[in-house]
Amino acid sequence: MNFTSKAVLIGITLALGACGTLETDKVDYRSTGKAPSLDIPPDLTQLSKDTRYTVVDGAISASGYQANQVANSKVQLATLAVGDVRIERAGNQRWLVVNRPADKLWEPVKDFWQENGFLLAMDQSNLGIMETDWAENRAKIPQDAIRAALGKLLDSLYSTGERDKFRTRLERDANGNTEIFISHRGVIEVYTNSGAANTGEKQTMWQPRPADPELEAEFLRRLMVKLGVSQEQSKALVANSAPKPTAAVTTVNGQPAVKLEEGFDRAWRRVGLALDRTGFTVEDRDRKQGIYFVRYVSTTSENSEPGFFSKMFSGSGKGNEPTKYQIAVRSTGELSNVLVLDTNGQPETSAIAQRIVKVLADDIK
Repeated sequence: MNFTSKAVLIGITLALGACGTLETDKVDYRSTGKAPSLDIPPDLTQLSKDTRYTVVDGAISASGYQANQVANSKVQLATLAVGDVRIERAGNQRWLVVNRPADKLWEPVKDFWQENGFLLAMDQSNLGIMETDWAENRAKIPQDAIRAALGKLLDSLYSTGERDKFRTRLERDANGNTEIFISHRGVIEVYTNSGAANTGEKQTMWQPRPADPELEAEFLRRLMVKLGVSQEQSKALVANSAPKPTAAVTTVNGQPAVKLEEGFDRAWRRVGLALDRTGFTVEDRDRKQGIYFVRYVSTTSENSEPGFFSKMFSGSGKGNEPTKYQIAVRSTGELSNVLVLDTNGQPETSAIAQRIVKVLADDIK
């Protein structure tokens, strides 16, 4: 190719890039096809089947709610609705409440994730839980003039170095509505050394990064549209759901705890969402007793640096052996405390319990 031809090609490329402004959005996900091998916690093996997770078929007893329904109207929680869909918010957490049976919502929600570029790694309607695979948000890749013009041709050459997955949980409330929670988990690729001894190749590993409440809000907004709310209405509802900080680290009888200025019903929801976000596997839950049964499994490889949760549980010396805890929600009126118990239900006062409490409080705020 002679000099003139090269100049013409460059000129055409720049002209294409300047012809208009590329319309971008907050999210543009591309599924990886299957979850990559990531050195991150926890193990995402199938949860144990238990009727306390069930969100389809049959009524749910409201006996566990009776002591906690007094003065719910006094809770300062943003609640906005359009039709049979409303959004609620407390702190940086949001969720939808839909006046439809959970079994009528499962397939639309499933379709929603697939329409947004995800494959599902977990699809368990009997538990009310679905989870996407790891995917990359291509909207984060900077769009200069040349890349915007030739983006599709060079798309595979660029990567954000980040991956996201989302868990959706459906639960039925005491009034027969379906509550929909979306929790985000993210990882980022980081270099672990300056290069291998012989090849000089740089090695990387995936490390957890903080959950993104705004990403969760964006997908809740899009789900509202899927369920019949207009684009304009969904944006207004999300924008107007103002936060109210309600969580703080405290001590109860010498035991570290999270103090929530909310009754049991709302505290239970928010703790469940925080556990989903912060990487614990919820093996079981007993709402009547106010207990989440959780575990943590380190997946740090022998030759890699420990990730966030591996560091949090370092010192156990048990390798990949599960560490199990009970997270208890104890409420009196419109005040709740979240406590960490050991596997036998006894108060946990160790440094690990203090770290768990801090992680939950930081997420709930």
